[in-house]
Amino acid sequence: MKMVLGRLIILAAVLLLWQLSSGTIIDSFFISKPTEIFFRLYQWTISGELFHHLAITMEETVLGFIIGAIAGGIVGFILGRMKTLADICEPYIMAIYSLPKVALAPLFILWFGIEIQMKIVLAAVIVFFLVFFNTFAGVRNVDQELIDVIRLMGASERHLLQKVVLPSALTWIFVGLKISVPYALIGAIVGEVVASNRGIGYLIQYSSSRFDTAGVFAGLFVLMIVSTLLNSLIEFYERKFMRWKNVQQ
Repeated sequence: MKMVLGRLIILAAVLLLWQLSSGTIIDSFFISKPTEIFFRLYQWTISGELFHHLAITMEETVLGFIIGAIAGGIVGFILGRMKTLADICEPYIMAIYSLPKVALAPLFILWFGIEIQMKIVLAAVIVFFLVFFNTFAGVRNVDQELIDVIRLMGASERHLLQKVVLPSALTWIFVGLKISVPYALIGAIVGEVVASNRGIGYLIQYSSSRFDTAGVFAGLFVLMIVSTLLNSLIEFYERKFMRWKNVQQ
């Protein structure tokens, strides 16, 4: 209770200082007042504009996250268990990973157009590598002595994977998933800013083109809330699937 109260006091103090500083110490053109930002959110909500664009961004983010996480988890798990194959694929994976993912947006526009598919693929590619590397590291870091003991007890490869490797790697996998959530959102937003007429990224870009600072801040505020909620959802499932293990947050 004290922690919640402390956080609310800090938030209220920051908002008050922000409100008083904007237009006095700092030009409101650069940093809008919180009241103006919340009024813009109110306008978007009343008109239905916010929910329309938010639904598009959420669809791109969630689908991109799911596709990228599944693909990254599977590939990371396979290469984590197959050292020779991992050594063969490593230079190619690192070469693709070294590319700035934003630079892929023009290529994806050529392949998929400016519709929702382009944003989903961009988000999925970003998420893929984050989940892949964490899953790969998690599988590689399983205690080899434990694996040897389980094998001596006559466990099959399937039981070894289910009872030892996967549970041991779960901590790494969930870390990758939590890191990936904001990046999935970033991928969707970048795609919307580059080429789109829908989504929160489009709203931010449109507000910027009209020198509407309050609109830009309102869009950023929405993204912050969405990212926080998605991370909370991942943490909920982490606690659910890892009740057997004390996870250091």
